[in-house]
Amino acid sequence: MTIDTRAEFGPSADSGPGVALGSAAIEFALPDELSATAPPEARGLTRDAVRLMVADGPALTHARFRELPSFLRPGDLVVVNNSAMITAAVDTECGGEPAVLHFSTWLDDGGWVVEVRDPRGIPWGGSALKPGAYLPLPDGHVAVLRAPWLAGSSRLWIADVPATIGDAPEGGAADVRRLLARHGRPITYSYVAERWSASYYRTVFGIEPGSAEMASAGRPFTESLVTELVAGGVGFAPITLHTGVSSPETGEPPSPERFAVLEMTARLVNATHAAGGRVVAVGTTVTRALETAAGADGLVRPMAGWTELVLSADRPARVVDGLITGWHAPGASHLHLLESVVGAQVVGATYRVALESGYLWHEFGDAALLFRN
Repeated sequence: MTIDTRAEFGPSADSGPGVALGSAAIEFALPDELSATAPPEARGLTRDAVRLMVADGPALTHARFRELPSFLRPGDLVVVNNSAMITAAVDTECGGEPAVLHFSTWLDDGGWVVEVRDPRGIPWGGSALKPGAYLPLPDGHVAVLRAPWLAGSSRLWIADVPATIGDAPEGGAADVRRLLARHGRPITYSYVAERWSASYYRTVFGIEPGSAEMASAGRPFTESLVTELVAGGVGFAPITLHTGVSSPETGEPPSPERFAVLEMTARLVNATHAAGGRVVAVGTTVTRALETAAGADGLVRPMAGWTELVLSADRPARVVDGLITGWHAPGASHLHLLESVVGAQVVGATYRVALESGYLWHEFGDAALLFRN
């Protein structure tokens, strides 16, 4: 079904109830019933059977994700994130109370960026988070808080996990990855009512372990769908961006993240544009990586390291022509990124229609394909 949205995309459009259009941050109320509380497989659907809203020109089209080939053209390039999720949540105690420790990303000096939440999923507050605080971990290990990671925020901390317990640990840092593989579980938030195995958090593209959370925009892809797209002349290329923990409820900007754009991918992106094709990013992670590697001339160059790029209307996208994305919570920094690619009016219109049409939010929810208007 296609809806004409010329009015919604116009500068004088009425935002409709609950959604502020054309703003730097999209504000809306998300009803509880629109949070996907379980994978689509638990709802009797295949991964590629989730709903898909397509914004291409002045119309919005409702479809299923398996119909994606109908909206892409031969010569288009789909860029995917090949980072795989690690089981980054473990139980701990903070100030004598039960807590959950999220391992966000590893640092070059052997430390880890971590986040402490209570069992309900609320970020931990209070004086228990301080330099030198010990958080017990499985197998007799502890995480020792070193200092807040980012200036002006006490949500994320740098922690050391020594190989032995004591005032003078010996043997260097513990193998945190092995610890998480044995005792960790996927990071979840309060809208997910039960724990699902790590297999539900894998994408067909994930071959490089390192993300604290699944690069969820790639979840609806199946091997058969990728085959159909390739057979129809659509190209694929990978980047790697290891995601940290999300922060939708805080309104914080995205944290620095590890990424790599290989020479092959840079060449394919540039060649696609030279030939008149479109570059479609699968998710905000891919968009951030490509735009970090893009120069002011619009060319992508090989690059690896840490990205601190924050995309917004003040720093619009240069190389991404469209993106496949899930539906993001009110106040999430991802909304600014969407606006940097397709504009505030397109984002506002799609979110208003998604709310009215009962699309499902979060990592197990529905999807959107948004092109520059």
